[in-house]
Amino acid sequence: MRRREFIRFLASGAAVQLVAGAASGQEAGRSYRLACLVQAHRNAPNWIAFFEELRKNGFVEGVNLSIVDGFNTPLNRAEITATALVNARPDAIMTAGALTRVVQRATQTIPILTVSDDLLAEQAVASLAHPGGNTTGISILAPELDGKRQEILLEAVPLARRLAILVDPVVTAPHQLDALQDIAKAHGITVSTHIAANSDEIMPAIDAALAAGAQALNVLASSLFNRYRAQIIERMAAIRLPAIYQWPEMAEGGGLIAYGPRFVGLYIPHALQTIKVFKGMKPADIPVEQPTKFELVINLKTAKALGLTVPPSLLARADEVIE
Repeated sequence: MRRREFIRFLASGAAVQLVAGAASGQEAGRSYRLACLVQAHRNAPNWIAFFEELRKNGFVEGVNLSIVDGFNTPLNRAEITATALVNARPDAIMTAGALTRVVQRATQTIPILTVSDDLLAEQAVASLAHPGGNTTGISILAPELDGKRQEILLEAVPLARRLAILVDPVVTAPHQLDALQDIAKAHGITVSTHIAANSDEIMPAIDAALAAGAQALNVLASSLFNRYRAQIIERMAAIRLPAIYQWPEMAEGGGLIAYGPRFVGLYIPHALQTIKVFKGMKPADIPVEQPTKFELVINLKTAKALGLTVPPSLLARADEVIE
């Protein structure tokens, strides 16, 4: 190649794409199609991080990657949307939470990658090490963390004798709820359970918790509650009810306390699993991953607004204290 032609080649950006393709191990000249069936918006921080990680590894939307858009899909439209996505013949389908089973019913052959509360308990995979079938992803240890969060909440509000639990029945199994109630009752705490299966039921459930005399609220793991977290946090402030949440980002967004892995951080390994599928690995051979880092975040601004003094022993254990 002559020097002038080589300079034009560099200026065109083709060399950059060539290097990126070689680094990622993707097939030269191939385009990839990724379908996404989730309740969240495309511009949510976790999905921004996901697509950025794909880009870093040479899979660039509009260049060698196209998206079959099933973002912002409500549960009552999930079956129809899943069928449309499968008919588009993508290389993989991204999903999350309760939509995992919907996609599994729609296809037994297209690779499925999901982030869900407990993939084993949901029977979405055969095992963590050997998922089997066409599904793998991230399992976030939700049942165990719900119990830990309840302990932290009772420590933060030591005078509370009445606890409320906000439950998404699509996510939390009855036996998990029974375990939370038993633990609280063993400490002399009265528990009331309030169900919200869709967005219209969230605020009435919170109001019912307040009417039941709740002095603190455990907001259990749920993609539904995460999606409407701003509204939930705003309502908690309005009724001055202390609450604990699933993701550290929720305390940074105004919630009182949160404990768990960073939500956005889960989508980096999730993107790397997707790349493995693009490179030809079967989901059955890609182990399910679980978070290994958990953060306790306490928002003292919110505590002050609630008139709550957080015990120093709990503050000392926090990974982040917002003042």
